[in-house]
Amino acid sequence: MDLSIPEYAYMYGFLQADGHLAQGLGQKGRLRVEISAKDIELLRSFQKLTPYYSSIRERTRSTNFTETHTSAIWTLCSLEARTTLNELGLPYGRKSKTIAPPNAPYEHRDYLRGLIDADGSVGFTSQGFPFVSLTTASTATASHLRDYARDVTGAERTLKRNARDAIYNILYTKENAQRLAADLYYPGCISLERKQNAADSLSSWTRPAGMKIHPPRIEWTPEMDRTLLTAPTIAHAAAELGFSRSPCQNRRWKLLHGIVPLPD
Repeated sequence: MDLSIPEYAYMYGFLQADGHLAQGLGQKGRLRVEISAKDIELLRSFQKLTPYYSSIRERTRSTNFTETHTSAIWTLCSLEARTTLNELGLPYGRKSKTIAPPNAPYEHRDYLRGLIDADGSVGFTSQGFPFVSLTTASTATASHLRDYARDVTGAERTLKRNARDAIYNILYTKENAQRLAADLYYPGCISLERKQNAADSLSSWTRPAGMKIHPPRIEWTPEMDRTLLTAPTIAHAAAELGFSRSPCQNRRWKLLHGIVPLPD
């Protein structure tokens, strides 16, 4: 499980999000992954990458969404394999909030593509805009995608759990989604075929004439806040910070009225 090899980095990311590592009595236990039967080829790829006996089977059952759903299940019981995964950072039992990037050098974009294939989405919004998203309960995972995507696209994101179920919904749209998808889903990479096709289709989108490009969100720092508060006028502050007057005026008003905390 050398995570400097793209296929293993991807596989590990996918297992973190969609796999379940269970521990039984003594040395018993298993790794199990269950996905839609239409994606069974991915499990076969995992089986080929794994130098231990494992099995793949299909089952059909009713769910909350459909009366008949056929899934494919990959099961791996080897203690050595489970120990390797656990030492890399895949915990036994419930893991949604505790997963984090692996405890070893790894290929970042392949690892993140595994997470998105398992717990994310790629495609077009109802308005026809390209998007790439990831849903996760892990702060470490959300932070890693945010930092990586910022380096690729320049887009800043503020992490905040939603109020309903306390998870992060990280979303990139339009040109940012195109850049991120092209980087993550590069030609010849291991991935879910349907998400690879969706990522490839994003490149066909072009911004309609007249659609404005919104400036990137400003990440205010204490030093920038001090500049706002000490500058003789908003115009002076805007010139020194390199921003327009409007965001500087809004930020200064929030500082003076206690909407956001004052810098130390």
